[in-house]
Amino acid sequence: MKNIMLVCVAGMSTSLLVSKMQKAAQEQNIEADIYAIAEGEVDKVLATKMADVLLLGPQVRYLKGTYEKKYKAMNFPIEIINMADYGMMNGENVLKQALTLIG
Repeated sequence: MKNIMLVCVAGMSTSLLVSKMQKAAQEQNIEADIYAIAEGEVDKVLATKMADVLLLGPQVRYLKGTYEKKYKAMNFPIEIINMADYGMMNGENVLKQALTLIG
C-alpha cells in the first residue's frame, strides 16, 4: 500500500486530482491511499497517518524547503506537483510522479 499525501492551501483544489489519481491507481491495480489535506493540517495528519511521499500543489511550492527540514527524520520525498499536470488535473501523471519518488 502506497500512502500519497497531497498538500494545498485548503485541501479543496486537490480533491479532484485525488479522485483522478485514485481512478488511475485502480486501473493499474496499484494499492494506494491517496489523500489531500490543507497545509495547516500536515502535522496533525502525520501524527496519526504514514506518508510515503508528500506532493505539494503549485500554490504552496514555497513550503518545500520548510517541510524538507521539518520532516527530514520521517524520510519521505517531498516534491512539487508539475504545474501543467496540476492545471490539467492529470491524475495519471501525478500518480506516476508519486510512484517514481517512492521508488
